[in-house]
Amino acid sequence: MRGHALTAPHLEPGLYVTATPIGHLGDITIRALEVLAAADVIAAEDTRVTRKLLSRYGITTRLTAYHEHSHPDVDERLVKLMAEGEAVALVTDAGTPVVSDPGTRLVARAAAEGVAVHPIPGASSLTAALSVAGISAEATLFLGFLPAKEKARRDALRRFADLPFALVLLEAPHRLRAFARDAAQILGDRPVCLCREMTKLHETFLRGSLADLADAAGEQDKGEIVVVVGPPAPKEAGAGLDEEDLDRMLAERLGTMGVKDAAREVADETGLPRRALYQRALSLGKE
Repeated sequence: MRGHALTAPHLEPGLYVTATPIGHLGDITIRALEVLAAADVIAAEDTRVTRKLLSRYGITTRLTAYHEHSHPDVDERLVKLMAEGEAVALVTDAGTPVVSDPGTRLVARAAAEGVAVHPIPGASSLTAALSVAGISAEATLFLGFLPAKEKARRDALRRFADLPFALVLLEAPHRLRAFARDAAQILGDRPVCLCREMTKLHETFLRGSLADLADAAGEQDKGEIVVVVGPPAPKEAGAGLDEEDLDRMLAERLGTMGVKDAAREVADETGLPRRALYQRALSLGKE
């Protein structure tokens, strides 16, 4: 490899879930190359794509197709090979297998049969996008691809709208405008970073708000896209609640728990001071 020889180590029998580049062929770990060279067989989402990677590094390991439409018999055959002492590397066209890519069924079947399953970490569009988004992502929810149909997509966005997480999702270029329009309406005008063709020649990033993305989406008509949406702005403590609301929330809980626990739960839900809610719950208990 670029003047350096790699020795393929002996691999114990098992399944090696191996990350490959998301674009630039140089973004692969030395360990991944060693595994691909040493495996008895590589189960690839598209053998044509994987063959290009192997050719770049002079690897001649036998390839077999394994993708989302593979018959369960393929899983059985691969697990049988591993049970008989072979090492199988699982790869997809780009990034880490199983994460919005094929492989879940094979991993589960191998583990159920007592076959060792090893992660060979590396490139991932999820972590790559988060690293450059410039958006607070201490808590993150990965959504993969949202439904293609409008109603299902809008219903999904509503389910996630109030969760205190940054959202990371994959989107097809021809659906980007529709997604941006729906997201701006349902999630509000949150910060967003659109990552297109990461690590490739035409890598671009669009940072702004969901409204900005809805306006500019028509320009992003090609390439692989990852979208990072910021979390919702913190709500003001007790926003939208009056005294009757608080009394109702406390009374509902006082029917099944003590004053201290009722005050704690309502404080957690509303952001209001626990001590004030405790005194209010005491007053309700005396009425």
